[in-house]
Amino acid sequence: MKYKVETLPNYRVAYIRRVGPYGNGNSEVWEKLKIWAGEKNLLNSSTILLAVQQDNPETTLPENCRFDACIVISEEDQIDDSISKSELSGGQHMVFQVKHTKEDIQQAYAAIFPFLQNNGYQIENKPIFERYIGDMNNNHYCEICVPVKL
Repeated sequence: MKYKVETLPNYRVAYIRRVGPYGNGNSEVWEKLKIWAGEKNLLNSSTILLAVQQDNPETTLPENCRFDACIVISEEDQIDDSISKSELSGGQHMVFQVKHTKEDIQQAYAAIFPFLQNNGYQIENKPIFERYIGDMNNNHYCEICVPVKL
C-alpha cells in the first residue's frame, strides 16, 4: 500500500447524507450526487469526490452511522436546496493509495490504524475520508485520507 503525507486544503463541499450501516447502501447516495453534479456541469477531469464516514462503526450503532457522498465545489458554484453544503477541514493527512475494491478497502482500513500507531502517528479528531480525483474511480483506485498530528 503506497502512502504519503500531504497537507490538504479546506474543502468546500456539496453533499448528500445517508444514515445507516456503511456498505452497499452508499452506492445509491453516490448515484444521486453524480446525477445532481452532472446537471450542474460539475463533473470533469479535475473533479474531486469525497466519501466521508462521519462515525466510527466500532463506537456507533450501525443504524446511526452517517455517510456523506461529497463533491468539492468552489465559492462560485451555485447549489440549490436539493443538496447540503459544508466545509471539510484540511491539514496534515496520511494519504494511502488503495485499489477500489471492497476487499482492498476493507484490508486497507484494517492495516492503516496499526500502521499509524506503530509509527508514532496520532490521529486527529477529524473525519477520515476516501478521495477520488478525476479518473481514479475509472482506474479502480482511491485515496484514504487520515488526519494526523505530526
